[in-house]
Amino acid sequence: MTLYTDLNFELTDEQIAIKEETHKFAKEVLRPASIELDKIQDPGEVIKSDLFWDTMKKGYELGYHTIFIPDSWGGLGTDPLETHIVLEELAWGSVDFAIGIGVSSFPAFFAAMVPTDRLAEDIIAPFCECKDASIVGCWGITEPEHGNDTLCPFTPQFSDPDITGQVTARLDGDSFIIDGQKSAWVSNGTIATHALLYLTIDPSMGMAGGGICIVPLDLPGVKKGQPLDKIGQRALNQGELYFDQVRVPKDYMLVDQESYDAMLDLTLSTANAAMGAMFVGVARAAYEEALDYAKQRIQGGKPLFEHQMIKHKLFNMFTKIEAARALSRAAMIYNYNNTPPRIEYSIASKVFCTSTAFEVTSDAVQIFGGNGLSREYPIEKFFRDARAGLIEDGANDSLMITAAHHL
Repeated sequence: MTLYTDLNFELTDEQIAIKEETHKFAKEVLRPASIELDKIQDPGEVIKSDLFWDTMKKGYELGYHTIFIPDSWGGLGTDPLETHIVLEELAWGSVDFAIGIGVSSFPAFFAAMVPTDRLAEDIIAPFCECKDASIVGCWGITEPEHGNDTLCPFTPQFSDPDITGQVTARLDGDSFIIDGQKSAWVSNGTIATHALLYLTIDPSMGMAGGGICIVPLDLPGVKKGQPLDKIGQRALNQGELYFDQVRVPKDYMLVDQESYDAMLDLTLSTANAAMGAMFVGVARAAYEEALDYAKQRIQGGKPLFEHQMIKHKLFNMFTKIEAARALSRAAMIYNYNNTPPRIEYSIASKVFCTSTAFEVTSDAVQIFGGNGLSREYPIEKFFRDARAGLIEDGANDSLMITAAHHL
């Protein structure tokens, strides 16, 4: 088994074992499944396939769906460094499955941050005990008319009363009544059983007047759209959610408008740091394939690797990946250990690592030449997967403006 050289001499035997076990799962299960599912033209057929659900179930059996949940609640209980190691390896195998499995934890993860007996019984314990992927969470934040403007807490425009969300909640006795629509970019949207829903409670406060609510998606008034058909990450299910007079217990509103800015800041810091780690894995996957190919492919009477231009390109890819890992690890370790987090570091990690993945996968396609465009090799899939990373969890150019505000 080939693994990258870890420059951290302080890794314990247990942490090394975590890396090796996750890599084995990514290599033997995630990558083959994601490549096969990528070939299915209809995204509706992807989520009907036994291969998709068998792969999800294997991830659940190993506990990866609980990676963000403390072991005190039955979660995987990894520390920030171990979390980075696991996410990089999962995404090395399949960034689409890595994101889907990671996002599935969001309702239980946030419930564990503000726990009550009811949340523990209804949400946290059942999810952590789930081993068959029968409980799947999603993160519902983007809307048809709102994308990156939902992701800029503590900025002046976030409190502009002329800019408000499309999914609203109003208190009615012991329940909240929810109305509105989330866009097609909700990860796990059409397969989820529960949503961690970001919505508007007080529109006079603009986007800052929001709340975060757990919504069971089998409630009356909930409707799901069709799975989104997209160029990359095709094993990651995404789709719209509609809410029509959906009545949710008051206890399921985890965060109200008084603390929404702070909790959104925490959400974005957590998610962007995770994206940084995962796209290091995507970049590494492409680099390793290109390196192996360059040693085998004969051009001009010798292996590609013996040509100086190819050596130069590969070393540049290697350097970018090492820099991306160093930044993303540092950002994750700092922000997962500190409240409030320094959001600019998580955004820097997300922006730098997704950009690195796109550049490295593009260079890998170039090294493969015409073969890099062929579906016979996984490189073109890595390239398509990497392109999505520049947009998802916040488009990089807009995220940079949000982060700059905190400088």
